[in-house]
Parts: sequence; structure tokens; C-alpha cells
Amino acid sequence: MSIQRDITAQSAHFRPERADWLRLRTLIFQRWMASFGQLAALLVATRYYEMQLPLGFCFLAVGLAVIANLTAVFVFPQNKRLSENEALLTLLFDLTQLCFLLFLTGGLTNPFALLVLAPVTVSASALELRSTLILGGLAAVFVSFIGLVNVPLRLADGTIFTAPGLFTFGFWLSLLIGIAFLGLYSRRVATEMRLMSDALLATQMALAREQKLTDLGGVVAAAAHELGTPLATIKLISSELMDELADHPDLAEDARLISEQANRCREILRSMGKAGKDDLLLRQAPLEAVLQEAAEPHMSRGIEVIFTTAGTGAAPIVQRRPELIHGLRNLVQNAVDFARSKVWVDAQFTPDRILLRIIDDGDGFPPQVLGRIGDPFVRSRRDAQDLAQRPEYEGMGLGLFIAKTLLERTGAELSFANAADPFLTPAERPARSGAIVEVTWQAAEILAEMSGGLGENQPFLE
Repeated sequence: MSIQRDITAQSAHFRPERADWLRLRTLIFQRWMASFGQLAALLVATRYYEMQLPLGFCFLAVGLAVIANLTAVFVFPQNKRLSENEALLTLLFDLTQLCFLLFLTGGLTNPFALLVLAPVTVSASALELRSTLILGGLAAVFVSFIGLVNVPLRLADGTIFTAPGLFTFGFWLSLLIGIAFLGLYSRRVATEMRLMSDALLATQMALAREQKLTDLGGVVAAAAHELGTPLATIKLISSELMDELADHPDLAEDARLISEQANRCREILRSMGKAGKDDLLLRQAPLEAVLQEAAEPHMSRGIEVIFTTAGTGAAPIVQRRPELIHGLRNLVQNAVDFARSKVWVDAQFTPDRILLRIIDDGDGFPPQVLGRIGDPFVRSRRDAQDLAQRPEYEGMGLGLFIAKTLLERTGAELSFANAADPFLTPAERPARSGAIVEVTWQAAEILAEMSGGLGENQPFLE
């Protein structure tokens, strides 16, 4: 039961902080683009439209951005990744520089005021909520300030360019709404992408762990096979020595001890081999055996697990793949976590199709998350009653996501539902009243290849 927590903890350990994903080089490149764009806009406004601008202060504003970029290029390495505070200060500098330039060029009458949304969007995508709120709040303050106080734009004849008050108010309001909307939207999308990335990392770690267990079991199986003959020889010779040394009790006792230790070695190898094997013979197994192997770690937790297998034709022999074992194990674990007393694992098969249903007698999936099952989601807080009922349940939705992802790699299709109406009284609820997970395979996707023999076992590589 600690496997899932170990995987979650390890994925969190290897996951960098939010801001550590943001490279300084990326912000430098964006600042170069902004600087060249600002210079081009100033030259077009003064040369083509002959607008009267305070070019000294405008070039000062652009020059500050250029100096900051040159400093960053020569002081920091190209692979520098910013901390949370460093990224916040960098984006705050960009926001301040842009708003200062807008202040010098008409404030909200300058259509390039729309670019104040860029630093907020980057912050919402890469930084923590606190940093995004700080940057978004300052952006709103700067926009409001330059809307009220600014150096007005002067045309070629000295006329001050003014926009209708309604237009200016609407532009100011749209910028504030844009800051809030794009910040929220970007953060939501980025959070979901990070959550999916973390979940996929946990899935890869789970599959790697299952593969290692299988490989380890294969080594044990090979060792048990190779050591079987010498251990049997030792057993036979020690038995003969005990008979011949019957008149020498001390020596006979040593021979008996040798025989016992040989038996002990065989038992140790046999018990270690239960973790999993990669012998060619055991890369395939009957469907019922695979189901029992997947459920074995959860069959001693006080919940009865009932297996039923029915179908037409011979019982299917399926590929014993690590992702299949781990995916089914997670589904059984989830059912056992929420069951009251029983879990049913029903398998039905035809020559073309294999159907598996895992049902428990619990309360079923919560209606509010039924549509999200199979996606990674986090429930960070649990009440005391939930902790008392399921002390080992993590409540992250990660186990079902891992199961769904791994089983889909084997060609399965999964669906999730509840077996009974949650509003029924206890007397009205059927025995199978909890959650239903249905897993369906096309037979060709999962059946083992039975023609051509098994082939020759390959030696394990060091």
C-alpha cells in the first residue's frame, strides 16, 4: 500500500519548482524582440508620421532594456534558470519599462498599451499564484496611472491627439479585464499541463518499478533453475552420509545440517521467485492467474476478493506484461480501498473479445468526480471521517490515472460507472452497489502467441 505514496513522493522530489522551468534566455530573447519593436515604433512615429515625441526619454527607456539584456547575457550562463523571486523581478522590470514608455507616448491612447498583458500571462504560466497576483495588481495600477497621467501624443502640427472619453474608458476597462482573464486562463491551462506531466512521470516510474520487479523475479527464477541440480545433489549426498554415519552421531548431525540448509536454500529461492518472473514460459499465463496475481497484494486486507471467469471456448492465455499487472493491481487496490466487505472481479471472454469488470460493495464514485475519473486530480484535504475509514487512501486520483494509462497501452478501453443509485436506502441497495470499472480488450491485443513454441531463454545481461 505504500507503493503509490512512494511513487508520488519520488515524482514530487524530481519535479522542479514552477519558476525553475523558466529560462533566463527565454526572457532575454523576448526582451530583444520587444526592444527592436519599440525602436521600430518610435522611428515610424517620428519619421513617417512626424509625431513629436520626447525621444530622449523614449530612447532612455529602450536603452535600459538593452542594458539589462547585455548585463544578463554577459553575467549569467545561457542555461540559467530563474528562481521565483528572480523571475518576478525580471517580469516586473519588463512591465515597468513598458509602462514608462507608454507614459511618454500617450498612455492609453497608444494602441501598444495592449502589450502590458504579456508579462502577466508569462507570470500566470510559470510562477506561483502569489507572484502572479503581485504582477497583475501592479499592472492594473500602472494601467490606471498612465490612463490618468501621461505625456500626450502630439501630431506633426503640434496638435494634441485625444481619444473620446468613452473609448479611453473602454480601453482601460478591457485591459483590466484582460489582465484578470488571461492571467486566470493561462494559469489554469498551465496548471493542468503540469499536473498531467507529473501524472505521466508517476506512470513512467510505476511502470519502471513493475518492470524492475519482473526483471528481478526473472533473475531469481533463472538462479533457482540453475541451482536446482547442485542443491538436489547436495541433498542426495547428505542423505546418504546420514545413513552411513549412523554410528557417528556428531558427523551424522553435520550431514543432517547440510541437508536442512540445502532445503532452506531451495525455499528461499522459491519465495523470492514469487515477486515475478521473466522466464519465457511465464511471459504468458491464463487470464484468471494474471487477475489473481494482480490482486494478490490486496487480498489480505480484510476485504473478500471474488473471482469469476466465464466465456465461450477455451480459457484465454494472455500476455503477462508489467503494465497489465500494475494497471489491474491499481484498479483492485482502489476497489478494496472503498469496499465494505467484498470486491468482485468478473472476466468474460469470447474468441474476439475479453471483458473485465471490477465491482465493489462501497458507496461508488462521488458524482462530482465521476466525469473526471481517469484524469489526475488532487484532493489536498481530507476530513476526519474519511481518514478513519480509509487511512491509507491518498485521494489524488493518481492511481486510477496510472491504471488507465498503463492498461490503454495494452489496447484496453476503460469506462467508469456506479452500480446503484447513491440515494437508495441501505435496505434497497443491491449487493454489488459500489463502483464499476469495465476494461475491454480486443482478443488480438492481449492474447499470447501460441504458435511456433516459446523459443530459447535468453541470458540476462549485466
